[in-house]
Amino acid sequence: MVKHSLQVFPPFLFISTRLILAALTLMLVQRVMKKSVMPQRHEWPRLMILSAMVCLGFYTTQTFAMQFVDSGLSAVLVFTMPIFIGVLAHYFLNEYLTRQKIFGLILGTLGLIAILWPQLHHLGLNLSLVGQIMLIGSGLFWAMSTVYIKKYFATYDKIKLTIWQLLLGGVVVFIGALSFEPVDAKVWLNPLNESLLIYIAIIGTGFAFALWNWIVSQVDTFVASISIMCIPILSLLFGALIWHEALTLNIVIGAAFICMGIVMSALTLTHQKTSMQYSRCPK
Repeated sequence: MVKHSLQVFPPFLFISTRLILAALTLMLVQRVMKKSVMPQRHEWPRLMILSAMVCLGFYTTQTFAMQFVDSGLSAVLVFTMPIFIGVLAHYFLNEYLTRQKIFGLILGTLGLIAILWPQLHHLGLNLSLVGQIMLIGSGLFWAMSTVYIKKYFATYDKIKLTIWQLLLGGVVVFIGALSFEPVDAKVWLNPLNESLLIYIAIIGTGFAFALWNWIVSQVDTFVASISIMCIPILSLLFGALIWHEALTLNIVIGAAFICMGIVMSALTLTHQKTSMQYSRCPK
C-alpha cells in the first residue's frame, strides 16, 4: 500500500500527512478515554529527540528510499532492525549479547552482503544502492528509537507517547514538504487515494506504533523485534505477486540468512529462559 501511495502522492507530503493524521486520531482516542494529552515541561526534550529519530530518521528516510527500491527488498533491509537492537540493547539496556546472538548477527550481516552483492560487486553510485543504504539506515534509527523508548519511556502512557513522537516530527516534515512539493487537489480528494491514506495512517501507523511501543516496554527488546520478522518474508511474496518484483537468488539467500540468524537467537533466548526457570524450581 505504501509503495502504491508513493506513486500517487508526493513522498514527503504523504509521509508527513500520514504521521499527523495518525497522531490526531490517537489524540482523539486519548480524549475519549479522558486521559492526559499534553506532556509535562521536563518531558519535551526527550520527546523531541524520539520524534526526530522516528519521523526524520526512520519514516522519512524509508519513504524516500522506497522510491528506488522494490517493496519486498525494502522490507528486508528495514527489518534488519533486530540486528542493530541486539548490539544497542547490549550497551544501553543490559540485555547482553550471548554467543548465539552474536552468531545471529553474523548471519544477518552475511544476509545483507548477499542482498547488496550486485551493487558491491560492481560498486558505483546509483539511486538503487543509495536507496538500499538509506533503508538500512532507517532500520538503525528504528532500533535506536526502540532502545530509547525502553530506556526512558518504559512506564509512560503509550498512546500519549505515540501521539507526540509522530506529531512533532510530522509537522516539521510537513512544513518542509510544502516548500518544494506540489499540492494537487485531484490527487488528495480521490476516494481510493483517501482510503489508502486513512488506512495507512490510522491502522498501519498510529495504532500499530502505539501497540509496538507497549510491546517493547513489556518484553526483552530483542525478542520483541524478532517477533515482527515475518513481515519481510510476506513483503517479498506480496511484492512478487502484486508488483511482479523479481525474487533474485541473492535476495532469497540474503532474506534466508537474516531470518535464520534472528530466529536462531529467538529460540536460544526461549531455551535459556526455560532453563533458568527450571533451575529455580525446588528439587
